[in-house]
Amino acid sequence: MVFSSLEFIFIFLPIFMAVYAFTPFKYKNAVIFCGSVIFYSMGVLSNPIYILLFLVTVLVNFIVGQMISTFRKAGKAWLTFGIAYNFIWLIFFKYTNFIFSNINGIFRSDIPMRNIVLPIGISFYTFQNVSYIIDVYRKKAKPEKNLINYGAYISMFPQLIAGPIVTYQTVAEQLKFRKHTPQKIENGLKTFTIGLGYKVLIANRIGALWSDIDAIGYSGISTKLAWLGVVAYSFQLFFDFNGYSLMAKGLGEVMGFDIPKNFDYPYTSVTMTEFWRRWHMTLGSWFRDYVYIPLGGNRKGQNMMIRNTVIVWLFTGLWHGASWNFVLWGLVLCGLILLEKFYIGKVMNEYKLLGHIYMFLVIPLTWTLFAITDFHSLGIYFQKLFHLGEIGKKVIFDGDFAKYWGIYRKFFIIAAICSTKLPERVYKKIKNTPFCAVLLLAVFWLSVYCMYKGMNDPFMYFRF
Repeated sequence: MVFSSLEFIFIFLPIFMAVYAFTPFKYKNAVIFCGSVIFYSMGVLSNPIYILLFLVTVLVNFIVGQMISTFRKAGKAWLTFGIAYNFIWLIFFKYTNFIFSNINGIFRSDIPMRNIVLPIGISFYTFQNVSYIIDVYRKKAKPEKNLINYGAYISMFPQLIAGPIVTYQTVAEQLKFRKHTPQKIENGLKTFTIGLGYKVLIANRIGALWSDIDAIGYSGISTKLAWLGVVAYSFQLFFDFNGYSLMAKGLGEVMGFDIPKNFDYPYTSVTMTEFWRRWHMTLGSWFRDYVYIPLGGNRKGQNMMIRNTVIVWLFTGLWHGASWNFVLWGLVLCGLILLEKFYIGKVMNEYKLLGHIYMFLVIPLTWTLFAITDFHSLGIYFQKLFHLGEIGKKVIFDGDFAKYWGIYRKFFIIAAICSTKLPERVYKKIKNTPFCAVLLLAVFWLSVYCMYKGMNDPFMYFRF
């Protein structure tokens, strides 16, 4: 079940919110925990063992947090056990076949591949559990004494299966004391509606172009359509994930929580360094706080800084998927960030028009590495992008760009505008007016109509 579904909006959410609203405050976290487990269960009905895995994981990390706090001399051993426990499951489910396939390729062995289905949200709740026990070990967070409260933190359904990644410190006080006001509920519903519109009305519609190109076949499209396709994919990925994050933030606010912002208009950046400070901000913060800084950050000289940066981006690539294209994607981003740090970053920041042109080219190219997992297909697509070789020049239909630009141009225009801060500035001015209420109501019902007509796709980041 996803947020952009009729079942969630008209069945699960109203029932949950009604129960939550009429439950005394001291039991509200129990409602969150139970409701979130039900929400998660509906997504893994074909693999019910994953429900047990999730609940056991919550219990194990709760106990580890207690042990670290109570037995400080053995704290490091408990921390090591907790980190190992969490990452063993993530590695098993996400990387087993990747590891076996590479062993087969290197040693020409014949280890059979396993039919392993990735548990929904395991990448996200693993990181939250690990951040909790590390912060308890560092004494940056007090261990949660109430299992229900900890369960509510980990399982909170708005951010459970696709983030944002919320550290325990962020919501520790809110788990015990939070205000529920009509203003927060109204603001939360408005934020949810904006996110729903981003997902259903922009991401799904413009993303259909990438599906069209995939159906045609990369070898049969023109160079212009290839560029249009990767720009469409770039917009789809942004509005899909940003839309989900806004819906999560809005639902959190309705429930009284302040879930952190996950995007800050990354497509207005002038360098890739700036871009990754604005894109999936909670993931970037996690890698900074729990990998880069513990490795030494930039405190031990230039060579160590380069090493630490490479490690972070190698892990970032692998976190997104068990495939070599994600490793390549992470290393290319690392190379660009280091290039900016030592050579071109100051120029791009000083001459912002040049920076925007640079990013207009670089963003789609890096997302191409992200989107296409097969290296042969990736090679064909890059030949198309740069009109290289016989494959790059071969086109099935000479007028393909004009055809698809005509179909999708309105979505490109809307996506380009909504990628800037202009809509936010307008929204702040009209937020409390009747016109805004009517506009958001129209967005909501138009989104519902599209979902009813089947014009909806699962969130792209579920597979990560």
